[in-house]
Amino acid sequence: MEHHHAHNHAHVHSDLKGRNLLISIFLNIIITAAQVVGGLISGSLALLSDALHNFSDVISLIISYVANNLTKKKASFQKTFGYKRAEILAAFINAATLIVVAILLIIEAVKRFQDPQKIESGLVIWLSLVAILGNGFSVLLLKKDAHTNMNMKSAYLHLLTDMMASVAVLIGGLLMKYYQLFWVDSVLTFAIAIYLVWMGFNLLKDSTKVLMLFTPDTIPIKQIVEEINAFETVKSIHHVHVWQLNEDEVHLEAHIDFNQDITLSQFDTILHQIEDLVFDKYDINHVNIQPEFGKNDAKDIIVQD
Repeated sequence: MEHHHAHNHAHVHSDLKGRNLLISIFLNIIITAAQVVGGLISGSLALLSDALHNFSDVISLIISYVANNLTKKKASFQKTFGYKRAEILAAFINAATLIVVAILLIIEAVKRFQDPQKIESGLVIWLSLVAILGNGFSVLLLKKDAHTNMNMKSAYLHLLTDMMASVAVLIGGLLMKYYQLFWVDSVLTFAIAIYLVWMGFNLLKDSTKVLMLFTPDTIPIKQIVEEINAFETVKSIHHVHVWQLNEDEVHLEAHIDFNQDITLSQFDTILHQIEDLVFDKYDINHVNIQPEFGKNDAKDIIVQD
């Protein structure tokens, strides 16, 4: 009963995430179209760069939306984990696009800085205000889920950085309108791009660690080994693997060599104790232990398969 309730709650929460993503996609399509037209008319590279970033937002939000829906699909004989990693893959793709977009903006900003052009600042100001409001609302929609879900965090970061970029474009528009400082357009574009690289790199690194099955930074394997080795019947725990499947699941797999030839029921009791230990202290919620007695295999903690 309890498990069934949790599943329903997760399903409803996933539906809410999907709805919020759809709203954000719709808003960003409108913002992108308006900024492209406005950037071409006004001649503002900053506005066009913001439109390009908004377009990358649309792509990233669509990827996040598709990934969110894929996670609802059930496992099968061909896909025993289902699509549990779809959102991690989406986060990786979105982070990579952030960096690519940023590099393109840096190149264009340097070119434009060498040849500043007069810009219709009034249009820049109004369109940047529209983008700030639209992206600001989208940021609020996704903020809660961004704390606990890497996919939603990637979408959230796209929107947050674009809102900040729009603020910078607004400031630039005001400076161009009242002080004729047209070079500000290129400087702001460059600053926006550097910030995108910084944000994108951190997310790319985190998602890569999960996809590469690296041990989460919060899991001290040596400490876990010492605590399990302290069990009276355990001779040694070895061949240890710890990885993060997705946002909700951390797996531990290991071999345990026992001091004596224990019964299956005795092993089951020890296994429950180990599961409670690693879950309560380290949030590891999937444990797979291979019991051994006198087996002649490698006893190193980490063994290359």
